Amino acid sequence: MSKLVVRGGRVLSGRVRVSGAKNAALAILCASVMAQSDVSLENIPKIEDLRVMTELIKSIGAVLKWTEDDSLTISMPDAYTGMPTYALAKKLRASNLLIGPMLARFGRAEICLPGGCDIGLRPMDLHFKGFAALGARMVLEKGIMKAEAGHLKGARVYLDFPSVGATENIMMAACLARGQTVIENCAKEPEIVDLASFLNCLGGKVRGAGTDIIKIEGVEYLNGCTHYNVIPDRIEAGTFMIAAAATGGDIKLENVIPLHVEPLSAKLREAGLEVIEEEDSLRIRVVDDLRSLDIKTMPYPGFPTDLQSQMMTLLSTAPGTSEIIENIFENRFRVADELRRMGAAIKVKGRMALIRGVPKLYGAQVRATDLRAGAALVVAGLMAEGETEISGSDYIDRGYYKLEDKLSSLGGSVFRS
Repeated sequence: MSKLVVRGGRVLSGRVRVSGAKNAALAILCASVMAQSDVSLENIPKIEDLRVMTELIKSIGAVLKWTEDDSLTISMPDAYTGMPTYALAKKLRASNLLIGPMLARFGRAEICLPGGCDIGLRPMDLHFKGFAALGARMVLEKGIMKAEAGHLKGARVYLDFPSVGATENIMMAACLARGQTVIENCAKEPEIVDLASFLNCLGGKVRGAGTDIIKIEGVEYLNGCTHYNVIPDRIEAGTFMIAAAATGGDIKLENVIPLHVEPLSAKLREAGLEVIEEEDSLRIRVVDDLRSLDIKTMPYPGFPTDLQSQMMTLLSTAPGTSEIIENIFENRFRVADELRRMGAAIKVKGRMALIRGVPKLYGAQVRATDLRAGAALVVAGLMAEGETEISGSDYIDRGYYKLEDKLSSLGGSVFRS
């Protein structure tokens, strides 16, 4: 397993381009399975999670090809060729997003219970509830999720929690159902809106994405789509924003949608930073002493859980006491143990973490326990005095494209060992 080495004490400055959104691209790749002619996608990040997803789609018969301009073309056969292998499905939580498209296109779907980062329970009950409402027969047998339906029929589905995955899965399946489907209390993340835009590009009829209620009018089939551009990754953008704040830096992010990172921008301004927004770029710079904060993670447009670990790192040196309440995943505070190895003063009680600011962090040998914890430890290494060695960097590769190269281009010292 490779390691990342970070030498701290350097101020980040300059420009960096944000890659395509990991979570949007994963759902859109799955939706491509429903298209009856070729689909070409742009701004797909070449990260490990996307590599696994392309292998999953290949395993059910799709033909994928990267073009010279870095577009990804997907062609899907008309016949059902079976379920993805367990070896692939267990690597990626988002493998469950193939159930809705396969069920809609072929009338059946089978997939092993998915894997992914160990950040807490992420049950499939809301997915099952939605498919059952559309007329599918659902079975969980020996670790395999099975779904069958002669013809899906539109229905009203109320989600007990605004789950991103369940919203996406039900929305995709409903595109080829007969009649209208209404999803209430659905997720409102930008990735949901991007998926809806892609489905409409294929000929779907999806309205209301980004609000509490999504309405889908079923169609007989979905066409292909060329040169669909995936939105920028708001979590990557947020990670760079926090890294700039942590090092006292001044950076400009390109290929970013400022509205998508507004929950973070608001908190960073509260902490004493300047965030300057333009149409498709954003500049962040330190103009005042860092201040402590209170943060609660919430579904979008609340503060994103995927930036909570990075903010915990930043606040570890903010004078005073900061409080973070994690409302999404119960295991998202595991990074606190590693930050304490670097000198942080963090006390965790259930879903609450209290962070008492210390003068500085110190380089140490630490371990990434999940994707965002890994990114947080990179930020900690940039802040720290001395050298930090991060094992488990494979987690980081799942969600960040050439992170060490981008940080090095801003003046950081980050390299593989």
